[in-house]
Amino acid sequence: MSGCKDKPKFLLSEFLEKDLILGLPQLELPKDNPITKEKVLLGEKLFTDSRFSSTGKVSCSTCHLQERGFTDSPLKTSEGIDKKTGTRNAPTIINAAYNLTQFWDGRSPDLEDQALHPFVNPVEMGLKDHNPILKIVRSDPEYIKAFKNVFDIPPEKITITHVVKSIAAFERVIISSNSRFDRWYFKGEDVLTSQEKKGFDIFVNKGRCLSCHVVEYTTALFTDGKFHNVGVGINNVSEEDIARLSKEFLNADYNKETVDQKVLADLKTSELGRFAVTRNLSELGAFKTPTLRDIALTSPYMHDGSLKTLEEVVDHYNRGGASSDNEKINPYLSGGIRPLNLSADEKRSLVAFLKTMTGKKFEKFL
Repeated sequence: MSGCKDKPKFLLSEFLEKDLILGLPQLELPKDNPITKEKVLLGEKLFTDSRFSSTGKVSCSTCHLQERGFTDSPLKTSEGIDKKTGTRNAPTIINAAYNLTQFWDGRSPDLEDQALHPFVNPVEMGLKDHNPILKIVRSDPEYIKAFKNVFDIPPEKITITHVVKSIAAFERVIISSNSRFDRWYFKGEDVLTSQEKKGFDIFVNKGRCLSCHVVEYTTALFTDGKFHNVGVGINNVSEEDIARLSKEFLNADYNKETVDQKVLADLKTSELGRFAVTRNLSELGAFKTPTLRDIALTSPYMHDGSLKTLEEVVDHYNRGGASSDNEKINPYLSGGIRPLNLSADEKRSLVAFLKTMTGKKFEKFL
């Protein structure tokens, strides 16, 4: 990977080696936040600094561990300060640069905005505001030097905007592609087994996975970036609770920070999904389609971490949006979620295919 202070990059392909983006589309970087090597290094330092929490023990990397696919696997839901447990499974940062929105419910439009909120969420890093972060970066000699180098500003001019732009720059280079699937599908290499190829056929046809986990002719993000109710979490909320909470959100003028705190602090509120952001009743219980790239590394699965294995995920969809035979069917299911009638052999083949999407190791980009 290359990059230098006086030549900021506005395309991801200008920054990463070609084989690291095999199977991924061209990505324009924000015009107000181009990437340089120095900015990425600064972002990585900020990402791993636990001083930016009220206890001094939690950093961004606490819930997004590189060795666990930038998640906190095997935890169902993330742990923040003082072992406080949230309501959502930590989404991977892998290929987050391609997300149309951030968080499971899409409440942030980009990585810069997303990076603002965990610092001040009482369940995550627990700060009252961003001032303690600024106090540290304006007084720490290493940070003073780094911010001067990247943004050409003195310490008193460092703002939280500079902080989150640096973190976002680091997160944008956490890219995974060039998997066995990519080399087979895009380059024609004979690297998939017959079972895995059968699994891809099921993925495209009988399994209908392609409806949301998109594969194009020249690229494959394995997500449509949209929000769907796939039947997860409905047993946590009664019909009465849904009616009460939806009415509350429809009548209240909650800002983004309030929504952020409510959905991570209360399990029932969390299950409102995208509705908590848009107040659109058609999006009750809808959550963002996650990428399937490196899916074998990021268990457990779904927005609440309720499914431990890929086998359980396939079973859930095979039952038409139910994780057990006696589980009630979510009345708010998105269209297209219905039983698949896959045989045991077909399910094994589909799981085998999903494991072909583990990409070239993202051990170090610099």
